[in-house]
Amino acid sequence: MVPDLSAPFSPAACPRLVVKAGSALLVAPNGTIRRDWLASLVADIAERVGLGQQVAVVSSGAIALGARRLGLAKGGRASLEDAQAAAATGQIALAGEWASLLHDHGLVAAQMLLTLDDLEDRRRYLNAAATLDRLLRLGVVPIVNENDSVATEEIRFGDNDRLAARVAGAAMAQGVVLLSDVDGLYTANPASDPAATLIPRVDRIADVAAAADRHSASGMGTGGMVAKVEAARMAVAAGVHLAIASGRPLHPLRHFDETGRGTHFVAANGAPARKAWLRGGLTARGVVHVDAGAVRALASGNSLLAAGATRIEGQFARGDLVQIAGPDGHRIARGLIEYGHVDAARIAGRRSDDHAALLGYAPRSALVHRNHMALL
Repeated sequence: MVPDLSAPFSPAACPRLVVKAGSALLVAPNGTIRRDWLASLVADIAERVGLGQQVAVVSSGAIALGARRLGLAKGGRASLEDAQAAAATGQIALAGEWASLLHDHGLVAAQMLLTLDDLEDRRRYLNAAATLDRLLRLGVVPIVNENDSVATEEIRFGDNDRLAARVAGAAMAQGVVLLSDVDGLYTANPASDPAATLIPRVDRIADVAAAADRHSASGMGTGGMVAKVEAARMAVAAGVHLAIASGRPLHPLRHFDETGRGTHFVAANGAPARKAWLRGGLTARGVVHVDAGAVRALASGNSLLAAGATRIEGQFARGDLVQIAGPDGHRIARGLIEYGHVDAARIAGRRSDDHAALLGYAPRSALVHRNHMALL
């Protein structure tokens, strides 16, 4: 009997859901929108909204669609400039299709284009979260995509799987469904290993991380299964369930409901919003390396004191997001640093009594305070 994985994502259990649709599902190989498929997905969304579920969509496809309209080689990915031009051209057409089809069901669409910085900078994150919350409360269906027309390699998600996980945190959603050209995470790549089997439920991502594969069958998407597992890591850390399900059939959400087939990454206990934001971040300005005693202290819920730091890596200012790494280099926490990198290096490994003389001013209580830190 196939386990029912769809229940945690149902309107009854999940008041607010994020659905991600990949490029290979939205755009045909010839670069045109698969309108029949998209219409079926919109019908599924309308059905869920009618049952009281608030739904936000993370929609890929702008670059693939724009590349065809502009006649660009390699699907618009031959260069960053081509990708940006294709995204600008394709996004307006893509948004128009979503708006038109949702309007047919009496629903209003809104467009939100986000960059990595919009969700990594705390103030901009809160602004985006407030907009998402208000739209969803108004019954609007936000259509979200990365703002590829301005994003560069340094300030971009690079895949909409992780964007969907980050949007779910910002929207205070309870679930994310990644509609994909595969129906879940397998023990190996099913395209090359006929013995591979579907993994229906994941309680610990560390147990299945090796099964992820970078293969993207369509050639349109980015990141493959590795990106989906990383998205799951971000989502569950923020208390959000995540499912990978097949988007190939018409009415893919209905198909997920009826079959329950996919991979369900089970959410951790819900984290406070600030902790979830810290834990789910992708960028950090530096790394504070700590000793074994500091690792034990952090695990017990204490702040990071300078005495436990062994080395400072990177350049950062007070208030920047940094990673905290144990003696083996493994990242154990993320937090907002109380000192710039120069002063942090001065007091690393030194007792609090020495700080005033080393710094020339009254020291702060911690290198990273526990209220501004999230364990990984």
